Amino acid sequence: MTRTGRKSWRQWTPAAVAAGAVGAAALVAPFSANAAVDLPDKTAAEVLALVQEKDVDAFSGTVEQSSNLGLPDLSALGAAGGGMSPGGGTTGTNNDDGGEPSPASAAMELITGSHSAQVFVNGPDQARLQVLDPLEERNVVRNGDDLWYYNSDENEAFHATLEDHEKPDGATSAPNDVAAHFLEKIDPSTEVTVGSDRMVAGRAVYDLVLTPRSTETLVGSVSIAVDGETGLPLGVTVAAAGSSDPAFNSTFTDISYEEPSADLFAFTPPEGATVTEVDPGEHKAEHQREHADKEAAAAEKPTVVGEGWDAVVIVPAGQQEIPPELMQLSTQVNGGQLLSTALVNVLITDDGRILAGSVTVERLQAVASGQ
Repeated sequence: MTRTGRKSWRQWTPAAVAAGAVGAAALVAPFSANAAVDLPDKTAAEVLALVQEKDVDAFSGTVEQSSNLGLPDLSALGAAGGGMSPGGGTTGTNNDDGGEPSPASAAMELITGSHSAQVFVNGPDQARLQVLDPLEERNVVRNGDDLWYYNSDENEAFHATLEDHEKPDGATSAPNDVAAHFLEKIDPSTEVTVGSDRMVAGRAVYDLVLTPRSTETLVGSVSIAVDGETGLPLGVTVAAAGSSDPAFNSTFTDISYEEPSADLFAFTPPEGATVTEVDPGEHKAEHQREHADKEAAAAEKPTVVGEGWDAVVIVPAGQQEIPPELMQLSTQVNGGQLLSTALVNVLITDDGRILAGSVTVERLQAVASGQ
């Protein structure tokens, strides 16, 4: 069965991005000490240079992820609402398509509990992510101009043809993008050292350790596993302040630098699948409407207070909503409602603003009150 234009690009793309979070989370990795490793000695600056100089166009591997964010396992969100079936509007609340979870809640589902995924990358235009859970499989496939999302639980597929302005630049390098998020925080407020050499997915890696000097961040340390030969980041461990246990971790249990088979990117929906063709014209019109809306709301853009580890994002009232299922996890604090995890705090103020950052609630409250 084929349907055309039932959902707009923005309605289903966030769900694909949410599934891609597991691919990005392939960087957040514990280090196995299953063998003695003795790589040539390098300084922190030399390991950073190794990452910057990496030249890896193709790889594939298996990712195992688990988290300890202090949130309940939200895996049931997917099962209760049709798995990762795309849905929800741009505000992140539930839609009217039978109670499907919002993209935001789908993303939260993927960063709690445990998940396994297969990742395949061949250059900037071919990538495939297979999220393998006990009762379902989710696929995001990029093959040139074609982008597919498929959910086996619903036997439902979504297809779009990417236009030039929509093609992601370097989006297939999700692990490197995640590493860059942390590496961008390197400034005088960050101590950078090299720990003991390790083995990850059978590869000898340097352990690049970032330790914030800030007393207001929730992040205690970030350890990035850098392949000693290729420079590709293979893992990251993020520990919360005051804890030596990973708050979020994932690992490539195996990785290959051979070019994946072209067949992996030639996706064909299974027999009987419902296929929705996303109308590029509808997306273009929607993009134009959003552009006009953004211009009208230019004075209400989110702002950032502080830098590096202490940065706080402030979203003006009415610009974004928190999904109800996440609000249920919040608690009342002075000045609003707090959604707290081991690594991120979100304050929804009584006047409707949203403040978020990897900082203490006291820091959020101080920023909210203008201190």
